[in-house]
Amino acid sequence: MAGGKKVKFSYSDTINVREGEELDKKTLLHYIRENLPNVPNGQLEIEQFGAGHSNLTYLLRVKSWEAVLRRPPLGPVAPKSHDMEREFRILTSLNPFYQTAPKAYHYSEDNTIVGSRFFIMERRKGIVIDTEFPNGVIYDNLLGQKISELMVDKLVELHQIDYTKTELLNISKPTGFMKRQVDGWIKRYELSKTDNIHGVDQLTKWMQENIPISPNPAIIHYDYKLNNAMFSEDFSEMVGLFDWEMTTVGDPLADLGVALAYWTQPDDPEQLKKGIGKPSVTTIGGFFSREQFLETYARKSGRDVSSIHFYLTFAYFKLAVICQQIYYRYYKGQTNDPRFAQLNQYTAILIHYALNSTKGM
Repeated sequence: MAGGKKVKFSYSDTINVREGEELDKKTLLHYIRENLPNVPNGQLEIEQFGAGHSNLTYLLRVKSWEAVLRRPPLGPVAPKSHDMEREFRILTSLNPFYQTAPKAYHYSEDNTIVGSRFFIMERRKGIVIDTEFPNGVIYDNLLGQKISELMVDKLVELHQIDYTKTELLNISKPTGFMKRQVDGWIKRYELSKTDNIHGVDQLTKWMQENIPISPNPAIIHYDYKLNNAMFSEDFSEMVGLFDWEMTTVGDPLADLGVALAYWTQPDDPEQLKKGIGKPSVTTIGGFFSREQFLETYARKSGRDVSSIHFYLTFAYFKLAVICQQIYYRYYKGQTNDPRFAQLNQYTAILIHYALNSTKGM
């Protein structure tokens, strides 16, 4: 599939359900038949989307009918995080204006069905790319450029939506957004702290003293990265964008900073490229560099991005705190997922790069 030319290939975006994360099929099947239309008679098959480290996401299938269920992770979770009702409301409101967001079908507060609150949404089909391309995709630089351009275009498109016409108007507070974000994520770090990491105090002080004046607010995804996107088989369009739990109305440059923090490139240090696994495909030659991503966004959005070093610094710190919160759950024995055992080391790496980025891209 050089440059996105369509060929036949085998690809699956799901895995068998991980041990300890199973759902009660009988209870769930009865519930979805009672609450969702057009569910046929037949056995319920459940698979899991295995890429995420936060919310648990499952594929539900009854014959030809398919849907996706999302619920919080197992064990205690941080206050105000993993809010299933809020994410459901976001998708319900946003889909008519931004159809890359899947349709939301149903929200449930009944903890007896899957052990927590949950919602069910549309199943989108396509290709999700993370650390490698599926078999049958022949990579070339043209394909890397095409995917990079799509990522920028869909971010710009999201930021252009009039948020006052959506439900986000009622569940967001754009005024004072960046100060609340900086103070809030510092507090989250302190509440989940396990190790003494050199430079944290210097970093948090710098962020509090250098908050820029934000541009006009926009709808921000706030977890915008390649493996949250789904592409058509010929890579001509983005057919899905997922993980909307952090979405709000706020500073669009904060969203851009998060996207850049995730967007690793070939000349990055190995520790940053590998993170907690294999390097992203964006480290292959042909994908945009962070500088090219930034310049393309600036040109297409018309926004001034001269203060991006602050937003990139904050994005590295925010990602470090997310990793630390997950590691804290592992450290406290609230989860035994082996993927989380070394996350404290990655937290320290991200703190280091946050400090580095205070000096500019």
